[in-house]
Amino acid sequence: MKKGLFSFITLLFISLSTFANSGVDAILGEWLSQEKDGKIIIFKQGDQYFGKISWGKTPGKKDTNNPDEKQRNRELVGAVILKNFKFTGSAWENGTIYDPKSGKTYDCILKVKDGNKTLDIRGFVGTPMFGRTSTWSRI
Repeated sequence: MKKGLFSFITLLFISLSTFANSGVDAILGEWLSQEKDGKIIIFKQGDQYFGKISWGKTPGKKDTNNPDEKQRNRELVGAVILKNFKFTGSAWENGTIYDPKSGKTYDCILKVKDGNKTLDIRGFVGTPMFGRTSTWSRI
């Protein structure tokens, strides 16, 4: 009886920890952009999630399209492009994504799909209905 109870509790604990990892922190890790020209590391600070460029196809590329003139000489590798996301139960919302190609920042929703293998990034202005989705792959 004790052995069965111990096995049940162990199995329950493993199941709960697996569920927790596939939930709120499932987004953490390194992702390859849809165009395969950049890698982004998503990390957590407090209860918010951020993402920074960890690799770019063109080493040393500068943020030349940034609307802030002071930022135009910074290298894109190391730049934080995902900011202030909060997990809402099924997605990470209320954050923004910076597009270095255009120099624009958009409201954004992030959703993990395909058993945590892909990440849908929906950038938009105003409402998600009028946005664009890009899909990144987990590395």
